[in-house]
Amino acid sequence: MTRDKKVPQIKDYDATIAYIKEELGIDKSFDQIHLELDYAGKRMSLFMIDGFVKDDIMHYLMKLLSKLDPEDLDPDPLTKLMRTHLPYMEIEEQADLEKAIDFSLGGPSLLIVEGVDTVIVIDARTYPVRGPSEPDLERVVRGSRDGFVETIVFNTSLTRRRVRDRTLRMEYMKIGRRSQTDICISYIEDIADEKIVEKIKDSLSKIDTDGLPMAEKTIEEFVCGQHWNPYPLVRYTERPDTAAVHLYEGHVLVFVDGSPSVLITPATFWHHLQHMEEYRQKPVVGAYLRFVRFFAVLLSIFSLPLWYLFSISPEMMPAQLAFIGPEEAGDIPLFVQLILIEIGLDIMRMATVHIPSSLATALGLVAAILIGQVAVEVGLFLNEVILYISIAAIGSFATPSYELSLANRLTRLMLLILTALFALPGYMIGTTLWIILLSRLKSFHIPYLWPFLPFSYKGLRDVLIRSPIPLKNRRPTVLHPKDPDR
Repeated sequence: MTRDKKVPQIKDYDATIAYIKEELGIDKSFDQIHLELDYAGKRMSLFMIDGFVKDDIMHYLMKLLSKLDPEDLDPDPLTKLMRTHLPYMEIEEQADLEKAIDFSLGGPSLLIVEGVDTVIVIDARTYPVRGPSEPDLERVVRGSRDGFVETIVFNTSLTRRRVRDRTLRMEYMKIGRRSQTDICISYIEDIADEKIVEKIKDSLSKIDTDGLPMAEKTIEEFVCGQHWNPYPLVRYTERPDTAAVHLYEGHVLVFVDGSPSVLITPATFWHHLQHMEEYRQKPVVGAYLRFVRFFAVLLSIFSLPLWYLFSISPEMMPAQLAFIGPEEAGDIPLFVQLILIEIGLDIMRMATVHIPSSLATALGLVAAILIGQVAVEVGLFLNEVILYISIAAIGSFATPSYELSLANRLTRLMLLILTALFALPGYMIGTTLWIILLSRLKSFHIPYLWPFLPFSYKGLRDVLIRSPIPLKNRRPTVLHPKDPDR
């Protein structure tokens, strides 16, 4: 943000107060508070934002200041205030007036003292916040029920509660010329690869924008690029235990103030297929659940286009599978039916997001009657179309990552269109292009399909099989951890 006004010297008390009042719009914004005070024979001013400041703490500090005599601040008022008369742990000096003003917009209070050439920043802020609760998208049958919230300090504390490592780093920065959004980069210094950490820091530092209206999603689009690629290159989580697991593996987390989702970087395709529920059960049960989930994801991508291929080319269908084809042709072409019902499912999904939760059940009943029964009776859809689109939809719902499920849905549509245009060659070409797309993707220089491409036996074993925790004594080699042994 460009400024044409000359910034006064902080020691010039009257000019500094006038400048701050104009910059913060004291007379224009009702929540910007300016208190003119007179303590220890000196003029003082407090600037704070209503709703962000802890009233009891500020009242206590003002009470202490009111008892001071002029000689209590001699010979160095700043040193006396900082070390003796302001007994608060989150207090600092700021010699740059512009930085102090920007910092105050996040909630800290500014104390300007006549004759002192430094702003005293008192971080006595509080935020309206909801209590930690279990995330809707990452529920588990047995496990912790707390989740990240919209306040960055709460989220970092929930993470540090589970990672009591003295080398856990929480590095702070601001992004956005106008929004000045608080960002935290978290990693375990003794484990994480320095090159990955520096790459992520460099990507974040290069973000040049007014603000982050979509918080972590805006961050992802800036640091990952590849805007026309539907597949997520970072993983989102709202669970502190999931975040802690990835820290121990050597990943880097990015917290964004105002968002309950934390970015896990780098992330491969397989990271989006793992779920905490697998590790909350016995290893054999967890391995079974993982296989079922992989099978469901494959069904969500390939089952519908493959069934359509067999329907339009019945000579390719084995005799044992003849029962899966449509018994009769409908009034509407089969491809049109599939496209209509795919679009209809997306409309239903968007409708469930926008309606109150109390009406969600009613919407489900209406959809079941209209799409399931009436649509078949009037000849709009075939029974087989309803069946196989349901299988694909259930596979999408079984995908742990919501972003991956949406990307897979687009892949399914692409395969369906290619199959309708070119039959078997279209299906084969679409599948090949999909594999090539994933194999060429990288997340902060980490191959997206690792350990499948490039191949790593131990890595692929850990991906396909939920190994017992005591046997997982090595960290993923692709992250190049400083300490590879757990």
